This record gives sequence, C-alpha cells and structure tokens, in this order.
Amino acid sequence: MAKQPDRSPALSFLYRTAAGRFLLKGLTAPPVSRLAGRYLDSHLSRIHIAGFVRRYGMDLTGCEKQSFSSFNDFFTRRLRPDQRPIDLDPAAFISPCDGQLSVFHLNSSRMFQIKGSRYSLPDLLGGQENATRYANGLCLVFRLCVDDYHRYCYIDWGVKGENHFLRGILHTVRPIALASCPVFIQNSREYTVLETEHFGAVTQVEVGALLVGRIQNHHGPGPFQKGQEKGLFLFGGSTILLLLEPHRVALLPELLTQCQGGREIPVRQGQTLGYAASAQNALRPSSAVAAAKA
Repeated sequence: MAKQPDRSPALSFLYRTAAGRFLLKGLTAPPVSRLAGRYLDSHLSRIHIAGFVRRYGMDLTGCEKQSFSSFNDFFTRRLRPDQRPIDLDPAAFISPCDGQLSVFHLNSSRMFQIKGSRYSLPDLLGGQENATRYANGLCLVFRLCVDDYHRYCYIDWGVKGENHFLRGILHTVRPIALASCPVFIQNSREYTVLETEHFGAVTQVEVGALLVGRIQNHHGPGPFQKGQEKGLFLFGGSTILLLLEPHRVALLPELLTQCQGGREIPVRQGQTLGYAASAQNALRPSSAVAAAKA
C-alpha cells in the first residue's frame, strides 16, 4: 500500500514559509543530526519506542529480537530471513530495500527530474568520472519512510568498488522537500560502483535525510553475494538510488505502467522488479567480476 501524502504542518511551515526556511538552515546542518543521533543511541530514547510502534501500527513479530537498548537499536532492527525472501534466480533484478519506488529515464545529457527538481549525474556523484556510462539509462529511486525496514542488501553477485562519501546537509526526503529543493545533490550521501555479474556496472547511492546523518555500509572493496546485507540507515526517512546502464535491465511492464509520471509504488527488499535485458548481457560479466574470479 502506498504511503499517505505529506500532511505535516511542521514540514509545511519549514518548506513553504520564509520563517520556516530560515529555521531549516539550522535543522538541516550535520551537527544537529549528530546531536540527535547521540540521544537516539542512548538508553533514555527507549521511551519513544512504544509510541512509535502504536502510531505506525507496526508488527514486530517478524524481528529477530523484541527487546531494544535504544531507539536506534529498535529503528535498525533486523528481520528474520523468512520475512524478506530473496529471488535468487540469477537473471532476476531485485529491490535492495523496502520503500516507495519511482523510475526515471536518464537522457543523453545524464539529466533527470524528480518532483520538479532537475538533477545531473555529475552533480549527484561529485564529478564526471562515473556518469557517462549511464546516459540513456535508468535511475531507480527508493524512498524509505520512517516505518520502513532500514537495512538494505546487494542486488546481485559481483565485486564492489570504494565507498565514496559526499558531505552535505540533511533535508527530509519526503515529497514536500523534493518539490522545494534538489535534495539528492544537497544531502550527505555515499555511493559505490557495483560490478555485477548480470546487470553491468550499477552505481548505488545512499542518501541521508533529516536526522539521518549516519549511513552505515558494512564493506570496503571486494566481492559480494546477492541478498547479502550491504548496510543500514539510522533514524529517519532516507533514499537509495540505483543507476543502471542502458539495455541492461528490463523492468516488469506492470511496474513501468504503475510508475508512469514519477508515481511511487511500494516495494519490499528482495522483490523482483525485472530481469536481465537479454541472456547475452546476463552471461557477460564485467571485467572486474571476471578478474575477481580468475
């Protein structure tokens, strides 16, 4: 079920009034997020768990544990494996996370538009080096809400490159902010290139959000397995972007229909979103993968 549209009076004040935008400059600063993070890591923050569960109607029976040492311990709770089954068909292209998915086509200039804000891949990735290969490809945007599962996994087998952290500020990633400013190139974010066996070179970008100053990726460069946990976000909403080279992935037709016009649809980690575009592409691993296997 799709999430309800923004109706927060506080966010409307912050993003739609002059006084609110003035206050926003302080609230989106990383030091504020770090201070909030220290509190949410403390035992005192446990008092917020019960109210959060009631507000969002959450069912914790699928979690590995039921008792938590802090709010962030609860927020980053791990689900049992049976709660997020992974489609291990080698040709199946899966969602890395829970969230609201939207799909955007990248033009030859490597530009795309989300909620009225225009983005370029060089700005998103902090330079031209990795942007050229995605001209005429796809950008998949997974927007995680606060009550979503905030751990994410690898979408295939392959070899990952370095983690690149780009420091920024921390807007919320709710639609009201996306429509007001270019959140994805202003917010703190981390990206890595995944040289996958079946889908070519996929760049994954994790974007921090308001009160989510910490993006925790577990691994440096090296091999990875499909469905293996890649990392997690701490408290708040957040976003994952997947950049796909052209003609590598054929998304399900019904998914493309539902996502027309930038509409969001709910997806879950491990869910099949499409398949390798052709058997030829699926059986042609990148040079980095081939070298790792040699």
